[in-house]
Amino acid sequence: MTIQVRHVTDAEIVPKGFDPYDEAVFIFAELWPALNSDSTSTPQPVPPVRRGVFLLPNILTTGCLACGFFAIVSAIHGDFARAGQAIFAAMVFDGLDGRVARWTRTESVFGKEFDSLADMVSFGVAPALVAYQWGVAAIAEYGSGWGRFGWIASFFYAVCAALRLARFNARAATADKRYFEGLPSPSAAGLVAAFVWFSSEWLEPDLAGLALSFGVCAIAGVLMISAIPYQSIKQIDWNARVKFFYFVIVPLSLALVVANPPPMLLLLFTCYVSLAPLMWAWRKLRRSVGA
Repeated sequence: MTIQVRHVTDAEIVPKGFDPYDEAVFIFAELWPALNSDSTSTPQPVPPVRRGVFLLPNILTTGCLACGFFAIVSAIHGDFARAGQAIFAAMVFDGLDGRVARWTRTESVFGKEFDSLADMVSFGVAPALVAYQWGVAAIAEYGSGWGRFGWIASFFYAVCAALRLARFNARAATADKRYFEGLPSPSAAGLVAAFVWFSSEWLEPDLAGLALSFGVCAIAGVLMISAIPYQSIKQIDWNARVKFFYFVIVPLSLALVVANPPPMLLLLFTCYVSLAPLMWAWRKLRRSVGA
């Protein structure tokens, strides 16, 4: 194999200390691959592209999507208790699909995209339509302005859920895994679903209750697109030792939820949703006072 040689005639491209007319520049672009390759080796066949999707995690994601669709259908028929239950069932499926994919090592790009689309239906569109279907007909009786406020608040929640999911997907590779940037969409859906489920037990909700339900949609939407950090339960070390007091809280909370789901779920999600903004405001206040 020959080595390509050229003489430099342009002094501007000659390194410092070299004569532009006497020094040769050796180009190893063709020589270097030959020196690092085994001439006796045969080319390895390219492995075929594996087609198809993993069954188990995507079945769970489909269950999440089905629960969101069932919540919408239940709200259309006026069964808001089942609509709220379906949204919480979707949260269970959503929590399982990612963990099962990691445990079984079946994570895939398709699964992540499918999960994001299912979250948009179950935690974006479904809660907005459930809240709209529950209160918009009754609140419109108080005037057309209140009716417009109802559907605008519901649509605002759906838009914020879409923006929240898009931002999460765009920053997933560089984001801090210990915290969520903004309120997670499942938690926002849980707050809206728990409020509607609890409020649907009122026989005749007045204007204040109806306005509050749409206010909850608007607040949840704002928190989803905010930059307030929320603690991620995905990073909890389940093998770590904890105090006995904290261990007692978990079965006690589950027992209270099973005993009376609507008020207890509303209380739990209200505490989770409001705790992070309160801590964020407290830190801001302390910094401003300290400065």
